[in-house]
Amino acid sequence: MPERILTFHIDTEVTEVYVKDLLRFIRHYYLRSDPDHFSNIRTATVNSLHFLTFRVRDPQMRWYVDVVAVGSRPIKVTMTSSDETIPEDLFEQLRDDLVIYVQLFEEQVRKTTLYFAWVEGKDIIPETLPSVGGKATDKIFTGNMLYLYVIMIIASFFLFGLLGIYTPIAIIAFQLAAVLFADKIALRFGNWRIDPENPTVHLLQYHLPIEEYREFRNRYGTDLVLKIKREIYEKTLAVGKEPSCELGQEVLSKYGMQCVPERMSAKTVNVYALVKRVAQKFQVPIPKIAISNTMLPNAAATGPSPSHGTVLITTGLLMQLEEDELVSVVGHEVGHLKGRDSLILFGLIASEYMLRLYVLLPIFYLSPFLYLIVTMGIIYFVAKFFEARADLQSAIVIGQPQSLAEALRKIGFRKLQFERTHASRILGWLNWDPHPPMYFRISRLDKLKAPVKIKHPLIQSAKDVVDGFRAAL
Repeated sequence: MPERILTFHIDTEVTEVYVKDLLRFIRHYYLRSDPDHFSNIRTATVNSLHFLTFRVRDPQMRWYVDVVAVGSRPIKVTMTSSDETIPEDLFEQLRDDLVIYVQLFEEQVRKTTLYFAWVEGKDIIPETLPSVGGKATDKIFTGNMLYLYVIMIIASFFLFGLLGIYTPIAIIAFQLAAVLFADKIALRFGNWRIDPENPTVHLLQYHLPIEEYREFRNRYGTDLVLKIKREIYEKTLAVGKEPSCELGQEVLSKYGMQCVPERMSAKTVNVYALVKRVAQKFQVPIPKIAISNTMLPNAAATGPSPSHGTVLITTGLLMQLEEDELVSVVGHEVGHLKGRDSLILFGLIASEYMLRLYVLLPIFYLSPFLYLIVTMGIIYFVAKFFEARADLQSAIVIGQPQSLAEALRKIGFRKLQFERTHASRILGWLNWDPHPPMYFRISRLDKLKAPVKIKHPLIQSAKDVVDGFRAAL
């Protein structure tokens, strides 16, 4: 009987001492929660190497897939099918599921992990926790700035009382100014400016034992990690010393903990060289680069043109992604700059606004709420064309579509998990989000095994988005 074998790797940011716990987490929360589909679930350790094996079976016993996960860094997964009658999307779904549960485990570990980031030659700035207000501000002034345009359109209803007939001019002028100076505004949201003289970001993480942390969390309160981190900062980076187990032990010992070197890992990223390489591939000037010291993984690019653009990257993204994944994500952002997406979307929003005021006002008065719902839905759907084009351009220019797909699996695993049901997939197409659903973006990139030149990437992306929406229906 013919067999089909698929092998792939899953990167993980946790240190090797957590790999065994990671495999147990997958076994307990993923495999054992669905006994109708998973059987022969086993974990084993051979020569200090941890294994997780299981079988995925068809309820009607028509086929099965044997899976072996080797607990290394990265985790090596091998899938062996019984025959060729297995559904085509099963391997992709299994892969997505395993990535999701790896990320869920990492999310738990991050709650008890000390992160340190610094840039040589720059001031030491502790990590900032993402807030609701901070997330909203980032959406308004970074990326394609679509959120800013929508907010200003809504604000125009109230500004008419103050400015009267001059309101449309003021609204359009403000939006245009925001687009033209978006690169300078975005720089203010970063903690560090990256340049040729200071090109490198240093990252270090130390995993606190989860069980120990739970025990003394009740004794010291929920702000323990931040308190420990602040004290280690004061004894290391604040006085020009890199964090280490020896330097951190003095602080950790106060709380009954020992610093184990195996729980610590370090990473250095030459961000300037990375962005420069992407810019050269796109044949555009090197944009300004800003780093935001938050563990929320994100990247954004804004500005009216490639020569007046800023790429904003968080330390969380640098920590969680491998270099090839970072290159592909930055390629997506530079694709926005090269396509001048901020200017195009500004023109789209401004045209709708003026058309509504001077042509469609009678229709608007019939049902203002319904008009805005439909109009904004159309605008956000069109915005998905540009996000899909940025994915496609990164895949073509950088030449690593699978790397971008892996990056999206990591940073968008929550969305990917939510989009498991048919209803949630439709909602992902209809909501006010300029990005297409995560499952669509990843599947589209996975199918680009050998990207070829596409004459009109935007037209192709628009077609793909429409086809994806129709398939969801």
